[in-house]
Amino acid sequence: MDPLEMVRNMRFTADDAFLDPGCKALLTALAERDSHTQDHSRRVMGFAHLLGLCCNLGEDDLMALNIAAYFHDIGKIGIPDNILLKPNRFTPDEMEIMKSHPEKGEGIVKELGLKLGQAVAQAVRHHHEHVDGGGYPDGLTGEEIPYIARIISVADSFDAMTESRPYHPARATSDVLEIMQGESGSKLDSYLVAKLRELIQSKHAGLVALLDNSIV
Repeated sequence: MDPLEMVRNMRFTADDAFLDPGCKALLTALAERDSHTQDHSRRVMGFAHLLGLCCNLGEDDLMALNIAAYFHDIGKIGIPDNILLKPNRFTPDEMEIMKSHPEKGEGIVKELGLKLGQAVAQAVRHHHEHVDGGGYPDGLTGEEIPYIARIISVADSFDAMTESRPYHPARATSDVLEIMQGESGSKLDSYLVAKLRELIQSKHAGLVALLDNSIV
């Protein structure tokens, strides 16, 4: 089984380990409103977690990464249904509204009282920043972007392109890796794109070794 299928087939138990009942209720509410976003968030957490292991993150950073990846789109709970659930591409005005979700998500996370709340909130706010400064909401560049936000950005991009959307079919993994290579150093962190490629092209046994030390 390739890494993509492994992440899709993981039975995630990490949420039981680090989320209190209030957090789980919030995620359940998002799932009821938009199950696609919730499923996407769980897969992004899986890919981000594996990338974090590959990058030798410490225990607290890995925990913050897991939580932030899981909550990275929680701000979409504040986006109107006619935009959030729209089955085709957004108009420019709709896109501007959708682009408010990282800031909305940051505000929600700050209210949860999480142990690593500040790091998680910052990662949620900045997961759509680009390393060349072309992202949002703050136009941060390079290492100004929190490291775990850069990991989530890579995981998010990969999952978004390898899953079917109403406005585009799922792309082949090899094609997605080529697209991401083209975005390396502009939208995405070059080192993390290279790490993702290593991960996707790794042997099953190597992934099992990583997962033996994971919480998913």
